[in-house]
Amino acid sequence: MTEKQSVHTVSASALDRNLSARQLSTAHVTRVQNLERSPRWLHLLLPWVNVGGGVFRVNRRRLISSRFGGVLFTGEGNNTQPVPESLRALPELSGATDAQLGELASKFAKQTQADGTTFTLPEGTLALVASGSVRQQEESTGGRAVRHLFAGPGQHFVVTATYGTKDLQAVGATTLLTLAPADITRTPWLQAAFASSAPGNPPEANQYGEAAIQVLSSVDGEPKLPTTFVDYQDHPREYYIHSIQTVLRTHTRITDLYSNEFDQLREQVRVVIDVIREREEWELLNNPEFGLLNETAIAQRVPTRGGPPTPDDLDELLTKVWKKPGFFLAHPKAIAAFGREATRRGVPPPTINLFGSPFITWRGIPLVPSDKIPVTPDGRTSILLLRVGEEEQGVVGLHNTGITGEVEPGLSVRYSGTDQHSVASHLITRYFSAAVLVEDAIARLDNVQIGSYYDYT
Repeated sequence: MTEKQSVHTVSASALDRNLSARQLSTAHVTRVQNLERSPRWLHLLLPWVNVGGGVFRVNRRRLISSRFGGVLFTGEGNNTQPVPESLRALPELSGATDAQLGELASKFAKQTQADGTTFTLPEGTLALVASGSVRQQEESTGGRAVRHLFAGPGQHFVVTATYGTKDLQAVGATTLLTLAPADITRTPWLQAAFASSAPGNPPEANQYGEAAIQVLSSVDGEPKLPTTFVDYQDHPREYYIHSIQTVLRTHTRITDLYSNEFDQLREQVRVVIDVIREREEWELLNNPEFGLLNETAIAQRVPTRGGPPTPDDLDELLTKVWKKPGFFLAHPKAIAAFGREATRRGVPPPTINLFGSPFITWRGIPLVPSDKIPVTPDGRTSILLLRVGEEEQGVVGLHNTGITGEVEPGLSVRYSGTDQHSVASHLITRYFSAAVLVEDAIARLDNVQIGSYYDYT
């Protein structure tokens, strides 16, 4: 009897068949993804001015005394003193000499107040806020709190007869430098300076500190008309165009052999330009020379009332930039914190669409996110409010267009040669800056806490 032999056939598995078939197919590849890239809303919302000569000069009416400046301080602890020249930020001291200001700076006495402490100062005391904040408020007949004073770092106030009896309160750990009324009366020039600024004296400057222009309003008769001339600032502010540059080096073998789906050089340039644009937005906000956070005048800086950003805080910013405000600019976490505070008060902010993306708004003004606004390790940041446009005397971006190798306005890519190792070099350059045309074009909300949450259960 012949035993029948069984034949076993080894068949390929489904996985093996897939792997085999893939040898004849081509994978679909994507462009290089860049996690660092952001929408860069600030760049889109800023009007850009072409600066052909590399210098942007802001001509202005002559300032007799700036109402937007603030006092700077030097030293630490008990040695804290005001910088003498910065005392000219006080309208009463705008005409003082360097010698007078140097003598005056040494007369200020320092006092510190813990957070929440209530205290009083004698009537007529001149107080400079070195750190922290000071507020003064009372209850009205309806039981609501009426605020008479809120001064932050670099700002000053004089204790007046009207509200002098009301207690002052420190918001945060506060350091004050005070000048007693007796010190003012003992110094003839200082007493005369404060007397000349009293109500009823003819103003030499308007409410913004600019040299006044005399005009006359009449209804009948033949009054003598005033004469006037618009005087200009002697040394106007000049902004210089800055640059961001790098050299992109690529081996010619890569660009020659591996540019089937995507041009290797173009992809390299695209990603580098993205990085340059991200750095540009950071510089527009944080650069010590022209960054918007640093360019905000001290009088335009408002501390929050309690830490988290509330609708009241944003309303306070709107009182600083009330001439055609454009948009708020804030860290995404600050926008989320404001949304929580508004929702908690029963006024969730409405949403609008710009550039195809949703933005929450307050008073009809969008809150635009930017992760380039810094957040401190303890969770504090700032919120900006901007008015933009050259015609509106607002904030503008500056760049220089028409340059060699330009691929975008103010951004160029130039071939710089190939070395003996077959490595090609391309110089990538972006020229830019920003300018705040007048002080009331921008305001800043400080001490914004982003870590407050609420339980609605």
